[in-house]
Amino acid sequence: MNPYANEDVMWQRLKDIQREMENSRLYGTQGPSLLDTVRQLGRRVWWLAGLATRRPPRRRRWVDADDEPAASDVA
Repeated sequence: MNPYANEDVMWQRLKDIQREMENSRLYGTQGPSLLDTVRQLGRRVWWLAGLATRRPPRRRRWVDADDEPAASDVA
């Protein structure tokens, strides 16, 4: 088994990544459009606003001690 096989694979992957970056720079768009940026900002603001809202406390069930039968009454 070649001890440098992983290095060869990593080097090939690095070259592939560089080629993809170069191709996207040459043929792709220059970045996200203004509309995409505004949408993403809106989503983040909406999410943060949901985190910041206070929720009402949960209702607890109140148990009256008078309603429960005493141990002496049961027997």
